[in-house]
Amino acid sequence: AVDAEGPAEPCGADGWAQDAVPPGAAFVAAASYRGPGNNDTRSNKALPILLWWSGSLFPHFPGNTERIDCPRGSCLVTRSRRVARHRRTKALIFYGTDFRAYEAPLPRLPHQTWALFHEESPMNNYVLSHSPGIRLFNYTATFRRESDYPLTLQWLPGTAYLRAPAVPLAEKDAWRRKGYGPVLYMQSHCDVPSDRDRYVRELMKYIQVDSYGKCLHNRELPSERLRDTSTATTEDSEFMTFIARYKFHLALENAICDDYMTEKLWRPMHLGAVPVYRGSPAVRDWMPNNLSIILIDDFDSPQELAKYLDFLDKNGEEYLKYLEYKNVGGIKNQFLLESLEKREWGVNDMTLPNYLNGFECFICDKENTRVREEQEHKKSRGKIPPPRPHIAQFKHMGCPMPTPGFGSVEDLSDGDSWKEMWLQDYWQSLDQGEALTAMIHHNESHQGRFWDYMHEIFLKRTRQH
Repeated sequence: AVDAEGPAEPCGADGWAQDAVPPGAAFVAAASYRGPGNNDTRSNKALPILLWWSGSLFPHFPGNTERIDCPRGSCLVTRSRRVARHRRTKALIFYGTDFRAYEAPLPRLPHQTWALFHEESPMNNYVLSHSPGIRLFNYTATFRRESDYPLTLQWLPGTAYLRAPAVPLAEKDAWRRKGYGPVLYMQSHCDVPSDRDRYVRELMKYIQVDSYGKCLHNRELPSERLRDTSTATTEDSEFMTFIARYKFHLALENAICDDYMTEKLWRPMHLGAVPVYRGSPAVRDWMPNNLSIILIDDFDSPQELAKYLDFLDKNGEEYLKYLEYKNVGGIKNQFLLESLEKREWGVNDMTLPNYLNGFECFICDKENTRVREEQEHKKSRGKIPPPRPHIAQFKHMGCPMPTPGFGSVEDLSDGDSWKEMWLQDYWQSLDQGEALTAMIHHNESHQGRFWDYMHEIFLKRTRQH
């Protein structure tokens, strides 16, 4: 095969040349995979290349390279960093949890866009919650509805999941008479930015909370099998049957951000246990009806919340109002229904693409459009303007500073571990985003200079204060 850029080199099993490919060198693609989607007749060697910089997420098996056929055109996708500087490599796709400002590929090439996939907690990388961090990227797929390719309902398979029948109230009341509490807490990830344990510890003073995880542990699961961590992190039928008997589940996310909602919220709703929730401030927008969860922040104190939970525990008719969304026609939120209908990817649905493949095609289509617009600009000798770069906005992630789960920062001692860990992490992440932005603007190519830039930012901030 002969590429327009030069003669071909020998290929390895992954379809790329066996040696590192310097800029402008030959490039040989893997065997073509043709999927449904378009009439793109270009050969592989003429396609834009998308590089998954976070190779562990590469949504193809078994190779390292694949042709994808998307609605508006085709691309080659790879996880082989050998082509990072190739002129046809148009986009780098990063996984937010793995993105480290001090490891970013430098210099940043002007012909490449950066795309961010980050469906996990904001606590995994607070760099992305600040404007300098998120604006490093051109396109985003995050849990925020404002991102370019929203992943907001990633934990919700569909309406049928919400409508699954609840354990009858009589069985839940019988469970209570056996000495089990009305409220379940199941957390083994302690010391998180939302500081949820501090709140739950206070709530425990006023109502019985059965806590089976490592955090605030006060009760043992009845069998070794249920105590197995892998059982608790899957929807194991025995485990689900056990926790479904509780009337209320404390559903506190590990970090607070608009639209960050996980299985901690959706699983109790599936089981018919009312979530007592703290997480996304905009959570009501997504609820099946106006009475399906209890928001911690609606109450002035843990004591007030405990009084309300006790009232519902003793008044079955009032409690069951929180489960009416499970009835026929009970899901009344049109925004939720339309959002589930419109999303082009599925959750555990083999008839739809997963969101990794979906975002990949989203980027492929954007890059093919950009290539076409650049060609039109060039042919017009400047009469047609070049395409303007798309830049991610603060609201594509934009998560707030962590705050204590109970009380205020001023109430915490100087040696408080949460205060020392998460407030420092949040603000240091801002410095990291600013440092990498400055390096890109200065066309830096040496990653080792990152800490020099960090030091300069630290000194500047110190002088300002």
